[in-house]
Amino acid sequence: MSVLATALRDSLRTLRLSGILETLDARLTQAQKGELGHLDFLQVLCQDEITRRESVALERRVRRAKFEQQATLEGFGFNASPKLPAAQIRDLAALRWLHSGESIILFGPVGVGKTHVAQALGHQAIRQGANVRFAKTSRILAELADGHADCTWYKRMRALIRPDVLILDDFAMRQLTASQADDLYELVSERSGRSLIITSNRAPSDWYPLFPNPVVAESLLDRLINAGHQVIMNGPSYRPNKRPKNPTDRIDKPPAG
Repeated sequence: MSVLATALRDSLRTLRLSGILETLDARLTQAQKGELGHLDFLQVLCQDEITRRESVALERRVRRAKFEQQATLEGFGFNASPKLPAAQIRDLAALRWLHSGESIILFGPVGVGKTHVAQALGHQAIRQGANVRFAKTSRILAELADGHADCTWYKRMRALIRPDVLILDDFAMRQLTASQADDLYELVSERSGRSLIITSNRAPSDWYPLFPNPVVAESLLDRLINAGHQVIMNGPSYRPNKRPKNPTDRIDKPPAG
């Protein structure tokens, strides 16, 4: 390696341009073969660095999202049931709702793929540079309850308000306490203009009785339901299709759960 090449590599390390370092030898070979002019050589090196930085940023946002699984729409079984609203889900993949600060409500029976689709839409948003957070609704409520106990409620709430997309999985699973209802109201109110994705086994019309205060319920759910895209997901459970095949299982054995 020439002294000039060594100095160049040292300079790139100092500038933290490791993307260029990773492809430098290949690009130099292209230049020496006459495949790249001076400006082309500089341009492709810069693009290599941009690509590396985008890839690192994408991986960082995916980690911060705390998904249960790396779900994508490409990996979803749209053909599992003719009742699935495939066209509506694919339309949501265009992310117009994200740019408008709108929310999505995915509801239907257990196992039809609501959580998969929610995470897939979150992953789609991350690809476009958005920050996403995924969590079970019960976990969010527990975090905020702990915040009341240790005086960190405002800090915890700010962390939930910050993401461009907040995914609340398993919403409206059970009766809420007055404190939980108030926390949800504050969260939804403070996130006005920022997108929520909600999954639920209950239809939105069935959420109202779960709130102890009808005034809080009306105000909160009006914000969610009237400003959101409602996606009814129906059909047989998607989960049996994802179970590992066991040759020892009997053919007539019913699915677990």
